[in-house]
Amino acid sequence: MSDDSEWVERLQSYLSKNGLRLTNQRKLIAATFFETEGHLNFEQLYEAVQQRDNSVGQATVYRTLKVLVDSGLANSSRFGGSSALYESAISDDHHDHLICSECGLIIEFCHEEIESLQHVVAKTHGFDLKDHTMELYGACNRTNPQCPKR
Repeated sequence: MSDDSEWVERLQSYLSKNGLRLTNQRKLIAATFFETEGHLNFEQLYEAVQQRDNSVGQATVYRTLKVLVDSGLANSSRFGGSSALYESAISDDHHDHLICSECGLIIEFCHEEIESLQHVVAKTHGFDLKDHTMELYGACNRTNPQCPKR
C-alpha cells in the first residue's frame, strides 16, 4: 500500500474536495480493490477486506466502493443484468468485454479495427465520440481455463 501510488493521490484529492478524510479503513479497502485483478462484486471485495481486517464493516466497504466509483477510480457494470461488478479505472487502457451468458466468464479484449470503425461510424453521423462501452454476449466453448463450468 504505497502512499505515492496514483490511486492514493487521486482518492485523497477527491475526498478532500468533498470534505472527507482518507481513513485507514478506506485506504485498506481501496488497496484491496486495486490489488484485485479483473471484475469483482461487493461480496468478493468485502470478503477480501475481511481477510485483512475483520473489524471493517459492510457499510464501510459499500460506502468506500461508492466513493471509488464517484471519484472515477472504479467502473461499475451490470453485465447481462447481474449484480454490479467493479473494476479499476485508473489505467488509460480501453478495453471491451466478451460475456458468457451461461457461466458468467468475462474476457477483456482490445481490437484496433473495431475501435477505428466506431470512430468512423460516429464521424459519419456527425457525432463527437467521447467514450463507449462494448459488451458482447454469447456462450464460451468452455475451453478457457477461467471458465467456472469447465
